[in-house]
Amino acid sequence: MATDRLHRMSERLELNKFKLQTLLEITKGINDNLPISQLVAIYRGIVEGELELSKLVLFTRLEPGWEVLLQFGDQDVDLSSWNPEDMDAFQGITVLSQAKEQIIPGYDIIIPVHHQSRALAYLFIGDMEDEVAISPIIKHMNFIQTITNILVVAVENKRLMRESLRQERMRRELELAAEMQALLVPSEFPVMGEVEVSALYYPHQEVGGDYYDSFQLQDGRHFICIADVSGKGISAAFIMANFQARLRVMAEVEPDISKLVRHLNKSVDDSTKGERFVTFFVAVFDPETRVLTSINAGHNPPLLKNGFTSSFLKKGCMGLGMVQEIPQISVEETTLQKGAVLLCFTDGLVEVENEQGQEYGEKGLEKLMSALNQESMADLNLKVKADFDRFRGGNAAHDDFAVLSARFR
Repeated sequence: MATDRLHRMSERLELNKFKLQTLLEITKGINDNLPISQLVAIYRGIVEGELELSKLVLFTRLEPGWEVLLQFGDQDVDLSSWNPEDMDAFQGITVLSQAKEQIIPGYDIIIPVHHQSRALAYLFIGDMEDEVAISPIIKHMNFIQTITNILVVAVENKRLMRESLRQERMRRELELAAEMQALLVPSEFPVMGEVEVSALYYPHQEVGGDYYDSFQLQDGRHFICIADVSGKGISAAFIMANFQARLRVMAEVEPDISKLVRHLNKSVDDSTKGERFVTFFVAVFDPETRVLTSINAGHNPPLLKNGFTSSFLKKGCMGLGMVQEIPQISVEETTLQKGAVLLCFTDGLVEVENEQGQEYGEKGLEKLMSALNQESMADLNLKVKADFDRFRGGNAAHDDFAVLSARFR
C-alpha cells in the first residue's frame, strides 16, 4: 500500500513537473515575441507529442469571421457543419457521447476558450471512440484548456497589436497627407486686377487629393483651376503635389489650354500607370476680351452666373490619366458680363447626404447663386459651407471638399 501510494505521488509530481515545464515553455515563447506560427508549433508539440492527441481542430476568431488555427490527424475533416452561431450553448468542456451529437463528424470533445465573456476559440478533439481512449485524455482536459487559452489569447493580442500599429501608420499617413495638402492649396489669393478670387477647403479625416489654384500669367490673363485625384491618403497627396508642380510650369509656357490638358494627361498617366486619374477643370480669363476659355476634364461642372443666366461648364474631355491619349477635347468660350461669378467645387460637396440619404446635389448651389448680390467671394464660400452643414444635419461628411469662387468685375 505504501509503495502504491509513493508511486502515485511520484506520478503526480512528474505530471505537475511536466505541466509546469510546458507552461514555462509556451509563456517563454510569448515573452520572446515569437511569431504566431512558432507559438502554434510549440502548442502542437505539447498536445500531439506529449499528450498524444491524435486528431484536433482549433478554430479561432478572426474578425469578421473564424479561421482554423491548427488542424492535424484528419486531412479530410468535414467542416461544412461548423457554425459558430450554434456554439453559445458550450460554455465548458463537453464530451459528446453519441455520434449524432457531434458538431463536426468524428470529433467527440469540445473545449471552448472565452475571454471577458467573449468566445475566442473552440477546440475539437477526435478519436475518442471508446472509454479506454477517453479516460487518460479526460485527466488532462483542464490543462489542455489552460494552454489553449494561453495560446489563443497570445494570438489575439498579436493581432490586436498589428491592428493598432496599422491604425497608427494610417493616422500618421493621414497627418502627412493633410500637411502636404495644406501646402498645396493656397490659403489666400492676392488681388489680381479685375478678378476677385477666394477659396475654402473643408478637410475630412480621410485626406483626399483636392487641389485648387489661381494666378496671373505673364501675358496678363488669369488662370483658374480645380482638381481632385481619385483615392485618398498620402499617395493621392503625392500625385497631386506632382500634378501641381507640372501644372505651374506648363501653364506659363503653354498658352493653349487644350495642349496643356494633353501634356497634363500624359504626365498623370506616366506617374500613375493607369491606376489613378485626376478630374480637372481649367479656365483662363482674358481681361481685354472678357472671354473665359475653359475645359472640363471629367470634373464636377463649375457653376457660372453670367448676368441673369446661370449655367454649368461641362465641355471638355475625360479625366486625366484614364487613357494614354485623349481622343478629343472640347473647348468652351464664354464672354463674361461685368460681375460674372464662377463657382468651382469638388465632389465631396455635392455628394454629401442628409439624414434621409438624399444627396446635396447641384440645386442647392443654384439657389445660392441665384440669390447672390454683392457679397464677397469669401462670404459666398462661407454661405456654401453653412448650407452644406445645414443640409447634412447630423450625418457625417465622408470626403473632403474644396470650393473656389471668382468674380470678374
